[in-house]
This record gives sequence, structure tokens and C-alpha cells, in this order.
Amino acid sequence: MISLGALAAFNVGYSALATFSRLNVVEAERDQWQRPSDVIQALNAKPGETIADIGCGSGYFSLRLAPVVGDTGRIIAGDIRKLPLAFLWFRAKSRHDWNISLVRGGLTDPHLPRRVNSVLISNTYHEFINPHAILAHAYESLIHNGRVVVLDRAPRPTSDGASQSTEHEISSDQVERELRDAHFEIVSRQDRFIDSDPGHESWWLIVARKP
Repeated sequence: MISLGALAAFNVGYSALATFSRLNVVEAERDQWQRPSDVIQALNAKPGETIADIGCGSGYFSLRLAPVVGDTGRIIAGDIRKLPLAFLWFRAKSRHDWNISLVRGGLTDPHLPRRVNSVLISNTYHEFINPHAILAHAYESLIHNGRVVVLDRAPRPTSDGASQSTEHEISSDQVERELRDAHFEIVSRQDRFIDSDPGHESWWLIVARKP
């Protein structure tokens, strides 16, 4: 029984290490087209600030934001899924990123703290079942002049010039409307922020602020 337990633990550990290795490879490739430094610049992140990463997944942006805000800052890494948060916990500890706090959000409430300086929603907005509720909570958590940066895939154009949206895409027009409905002011909008990713999809980026 002890041998079986040790073997099971070895298999779990080996699988986790293999996953971490794959994540590093995928994220290194993602660095080439995702424009992470430009996304971070859009957040206007500074040392000592608190930044929320809604839909953080395994931590692509959270891990890149952690050194930007520094030891006196804080990254709120939120997701509704347990497994990606577990992976991010191990990755953050292995890199000594003690300023990353994990939060398991709900479908309509990301459970953000008060006094957040900026909020990042990357490749996640199209998943929201109630974006109005999420934006309302983000608005409540943000400080005056706090920013929301939304980055997502644009619907694919059809042969006749119309847009063909899938469940993993959303238009910048729709998100801008919903941000305005939530009382945010639009700072900037780039409909061709990323012209083509490895899947030949384009991405847009919207920066909004809480007045």
C-alpha cells in the first residue's frame, strides 16, 4: 500500500511538472503575439497599486503584473475554476511572487476587494453570463479614475462583410455599450489591437475609467 501511494504521488507530481513545463512553452509563444507589455501599459500599473485580473486562468498576466506593482502592491487573481487557480498558486510560490492573492469568483460576482486601482479582463468577457453584474461589482471596487482594460477576440468576418460571432468571441461594439451602461467612460478603443493570433483571429482592446 505504501508503494502504491508513493507511485500515485510520483505520477501526480510528474503530471504537474509536465503541465508547468507546457504552460511555460505556451506562454513563451504567447509573448510573441499577445502584446503583454502593451496590455500592462494600458492598465497604467504602478508600484504599490492593487490590480485585479478577472478570469486569470493559470496566471499569464498575473505573473507578469506581480513585479510591476512590486512588494508593496497586490495582484488579485480571480477565476471561477479551481484547477487553474491551483496551478497559479504553485507557479506564484515557485517564483516567490508573494503579492499574488487568489480569489475564487462567482458567476455574477468576482469578489473583488475595495480600493482596486485597475481591473484586467482578458479573453474572459465573452464567457460572462451576466456582464452587467460583473461590471457593477468592478465599478464598486475601483477607486476614482480606476481603469478597466478589456481584451478579447473579435467575431470573424464572413464573405459578405458581416460578422459571424461564436461563443468564444464578442464584438467591441457590444462591450463598449455595456461599459457605458455600467457608467464607465471610454478612454480608448483599438479594434485591431492584435491583427492575427496563431488561430488567425483578431483581438480588440478597450480602456475605460471610473469617473
